Formats: sequence, C-alpha cells, structure tokens
Amino acid sequence: MKYFLAKSEPSVYSIDDLERDKHTVWDGVTNAQAVRAIRAMKTGDRVFFYHSGGASSIVGLATVRSDGRDDPKNPKSAVADLAFLSKLDEPVTLTEIKQSGKFDDWALVRQSRLSTMEAPEKFVEWMRSRHPKSKI
Repeated sequence: MKYFLAKSEPSVYSIDDLERDKHTVWDGVTNAQAVRAIRAMKTGDRVFFYHSGGASSIVGLATVRSDGRDDPKNPKSAVADLAFLSKLDEPVTLTEIKQSGKFDDWALVRQSRLSTMEAPEKFVEWMRSRHPKSKI
C-alpha cells in the first residue's frame, strides 16, 4: 500500500465535505508532477487529506477507491475516486512537519504549491507515531 497527500482549500472541498459525501472524484489537477501522482494511485492506497491556505495542515485520511486514470474531460489531467476514512484527532500542521527537520527533501516542504504527491514511508511512520489510534 502506498500513501499520498492531496491538498484542497477547505472553502473549496474540505474533510467535512468528504465525510458528508462519503466519496469523491479527485480531479482538477493539471500540474505534471501531481498528475503523475494521481495516475500512480491504486485501489486501497491511503491519502492524507490536507487543508491548504491559512490552516495548512493534514486533517484526515481517505482511501483510494479506484486506480488513477486519465480524466475523460481533460487529457492533461488524471482522476481517482477517494472515500472518506477518518479525521485526525489533532491536525498536523505544515509548520510541525517542517520543524521536525525529517522531511526537507519531500515535495510538501520543497514545493509547497504541489497539490497531490506521494508521501514517503518515513513520513507515514512519523504520522503513525503521532497518531497511534488513527487508521494510518
């Protein structure tokens, strides 16, 4: 199982929206690196749901319900179906992630505007240690 991180402005689509809807199509991404990440998603993979903007924090988890695929509406994009898994008890802020000093080579820290990316295994383990009761 791989882990990814997907960002959304809470005013556009929030973890609360995903919880209410139960599932969504993750679409609208055109950055080449982010599109490659979506195409790499496989059914059963996990996604850290990240609120960008003022909050800038990981707030929950989703499960990939369908493999990433070409977006039928935009040949420069890709889509994947995501299902709500859980909210985190406490959000994990970008500031905390940066201050740890452990992830300076990760795209989240280096390319803060990238909307979808793979999460490194060392980050997944760090998150598990911070949230042992979560479904990470």
